[in-house]
Amino acid sequence: MDYYDDLEIRDKEERERALFSVLPRQIAHAKANAPYFTRLLKDVEPDQVRDRKALAQLAVTRKSDLIGLQKEAPPFAGMTAVATGALGRVFSSPGPIYDPQGVRGDFWRMGRALFAAGFRRGDLVHNTFSYHFTPAGMMMDLGAQAVGCAVFPAGIGQTELQVAAIADLKPNGYAGTPSFLKILLEKADELKTNASSLKKALVSGEALLPAVRSWLHSRGIEIRQCYGTADLGLIAYETEPMGGLIVDEGIIVEILRPGTGDPVAEGEVGEVVVTTLCSEYPLIRFATGDLSAIAAGISPCGRTNIRIKGWMGRADQTTKVKAMFVHPSQVAQVVKRHSEILRARLVVDHDAEKNDRMTLRCEVRSRNDLLAQAITNTLRDVCKLRGQVEFADAGSLPNDGKVIEDLRKYD
Repeated sequence: MDYYDDLEIRDKEERERALFSVLPRQIAHAKANAPYFTRLLKDVEPDQVRDRKALAQLAVTRKSDLIGLQKEAPPFAGMTAVATGALGRVFSSPGPIYDPQGVRGDFWRMGRALFAAGFRRGDLVHNTFSYHFTPAGMMMDLGAQAVGCAVFPAGIGQTELQVAAIADLKPNGYAGTPSFLKILLEKADELKTNASSLKKALVSGEALLPAVRSWLHSRGIEIRQCYGTADLGLIAYETEPMGGLIVDEGIIVEILRPGTGDPVAEGEVGEVVVTTLCSEYPLIRFATGDLSAIAAGISPCGRTNIRIKGWMGRADQTTKVKAMFVHPSQVAQVVKRHSEILRARLVVDHDAEKNDRMTLRCEVRSRNDLLAQAITNTLRDVCKLRGQVEFADAGSLPNDGKVIEDLRKYD
């Protein structure tokens, strides 16, 4: 099997040394050139951040805060390290969140994912990601060009015109969402138009459901998925069907307990947090708001980087109880104040009279009434709301990344 480059098959320890030899320079660069990080990292000595333990001590920046931060310091909240006029393009994602693109080719590093999906020099890619306002179309476009492919910039919508273009141009590759690929093929069937030239696809932007993967495979299309964001570019990509997503070589990924900056154990579900080595947009510990987990072992394809299990939900579980917001970070504060707590989950539901009720379910080292009362008091002090505490058996709380579970029904 061939690889995009030798970085994909290097020794895991070699990769770790390489990433953390570059990280201090990236932190110093961000401090010196990006005003937001100048403030955020003012007490950080870049040369001291040479391993994951040191990285875990740095502050987290949350994507959910970007809208507000960009309004305070437009257009990029002071997070870019170059002047706006020195960028290649500027995009707007829903929010709005403004996204910078540097002038380097394959700025978002999508070529690696396309190569892993079977795209090669000389292919024609039918790209249905949007080119309007948002960067998704250009993200895939530049990646395809880096691999050596030609691109048909189809964008979204106009299914009949797209089907006609597929019949005329006979692209062998598709980039877009899996659901829109299915729509195009069904429209081709309806119009009795030949779309059989499509043999490979790289999809993103939504979950690739097993039934959809199977249906597309039955149409002769080998499909792979990738996970990325407009801020960070490629985060992880698939090489083996259902084999997890391999982390890109140009970033450092952590999985953190939602609402905290604390890494979780391998296999435990938490929030995907990324540090990028991009010089124009040097995001340090950028919390995506997405849940995932590290998969055990390495990929059967031979690539040696860590794998994540794909998108497993949203990390922002903030909810409102009795007209007051309760945040995952508050649950984390309660846990930190009691070393006896191994894991905790705040369950919000209704009592018999339909009043809001919250219960902190805790796995603990040993149970006693004094501990239960102490945790109850802390829960009240931190959340400014009364709640109850229930002890749970060790290992009984679900490993799904949820810190707050809202069970209320309003129908």
